[in-house]
Amino acid sequence: MPTKVAIVEDDSEIRESLAELVSASVIFTLTDVCIDAADALKKLPANPPDVVLMDINMPGMNGVECVRQLKTRLPEVNILMLTVYEDGDWLFESLKAGASGYLLKRTSSARLLKAISEVNAGGAPMTPQIAKRVVRYFSSGMPTKTTPKDSAVTSLTVNQMEFLELLAGGYAYKEIADKLGITMDGVRSYVRKIYEKLHVHSRTEAVVKFLNR
Repeated sequence: MPTKVAIVEDDSEIRESLAELVSASVIFTLTDVCIDAADALKKLPANPPDVVLMDINMPGMNGVECVRQLKTRLPEVNILMLTVYEDGDWLFESLKAGASGYLLKRTSSARLLKAISEVNAGGAPMTPQIAKRVVRYFSSGMPTKTTPKDSAVTSLTVNQMEFLELLAGGYAYKEIADKLGITMDGVRSYVRKIYEKLHVHSRTEAVVKFLNR
């Protein structure tokens, strides 16, 4: 089945361009086009997409807060940030809110379409420059000993730990399903339960807590 994609973008020109790009692809179906965060929070829960292309700098509620609220209502949705900002604060706040990927708006059309497929398969697409920032940030921020906030990891089952090990290894959800011999519904169940136990909203947060155990 085609991947269902929704767009949240306040700039009409960019919004129309993204809509044309997604609609022209045979592997994607454009389900909703939202003009701002309020529009997205109203429309998307009623018609859940697989992937959301999310702008950051919007009037009223910004994209980061929209991601946070959307992930509460739609925990399985994959959100790909599209922004002109390469700023580290926006990047990390987006990932902590629950975004799965972060690309600049100047990214080529071909790369963007590939990124939609990647994020839908459980990947975390980013530009090489942004990926390096993420690695540096988490490498320098690793604690040397267990802290109270890491204790939630001990509540995970052996199977959930195995699932997280594969997730931390960079495997896409489809690859994890094949390795563990489970269905994609099983994968979604694992993700939902792990997120609940670790009190996180994104793959990145889950992996970081797991690595910090």
